[in-house]
Amino acid sequence: MGTSPEVARAGTGDGGTLTIRESDVAFGDAISRVYERHLVPLLFEPYARDMSRRVASRAPKRVLELAAGTGVVTRAMVSALTPDTIIVATDLNDTMLAQAERVGTARPVQWQQADAMQLPFADASFEAVVCQFGVMFFPDKPKAFTETHRVLEEKGTFLFSVWDRVETNELVVTVREALAAIFPEDAPRFMSRAPHAYFDVDVIANDLARAGFENAPNIEGVVLQSRASSAAEAALALVQGTPMRNEIEARDASRLGPATDAVAEAIVRRYGAGVVETSMRAYVVEVGE
Repeated sequence: MGTSPEVARAGTGDGGTLTIRESDVAFGDAISRVYERHLVPLLFEPYARDMSRRVASRAPKRVLELAAGTGVVTRAMVSALTPDTIIVATDLNDTMLAQAERVGTARPVQWQQADAMQLPFADASFEAVVCQFGVMFFPDKPKAFTETHRVLEEKGTFLFSVWDRVETNELVVTVREALAAIFPEDAPRFMSRAPHAYFDVDVIANDLARAGFENAPNIEGVVLQSRASSAAEAALALVQGTPMRNEIEARDASRLGPATDAVAEAIVRRYGAGVVETSMRAYVVEVGE
């Protein structure tokens, strides 16, 4: 996923607001490797399969993906769409795109660095625009949606997903509580500031309308299962495979390992010492002209 280096205001889910920090959109080499190996199977693969099925039902021939990250949805779409479908997968973060290219796809796609708020494509270039768990990071969502509307052809479809509030995602709550105990004076709040900050369906619908989408969006709450082979793997994914790592290292880099271990212990207390399985909840939004 990627976004503009600007920062934005985000809801916290508790009635307040937090400012997304530059560190929240910094996915360096260390994070991108853990992200792809551990976080993708934990959180993103189940939703990528769901998203690719939705895209395939529309049978588009030209698809643009925004905030593609390390390519989990890209790979799913390659499998779900016909071989002649053109897929352009973009992200602002070149480190994430490089990781996606290293993993590769079953057939060629076009990887391209691009800012979702200033897309380098002509009007009406795509039949579908897809974005999985990237919209939350866009500093100016109506502006990004306006760009999406511009590059969609008439009767095109925009599909994207956002996480529901933190409290509906039990594993994330466990991580948040464990880190709050470790850093009682200044707990890391990345999850509230960014991934779980854009869940108000009325706000989403209004932002889409402001961007020029005249039809009301279909917004569906989707609950899927998250799975990790162990608490240690889940902790590594969430603490070191997200920009939460940047928050912890900014406080004291030597505490990254102990913080990860403490989160793993909290997960064991909640889920046991074996395989970790729990539900996660997101919204999938579909809107077209």
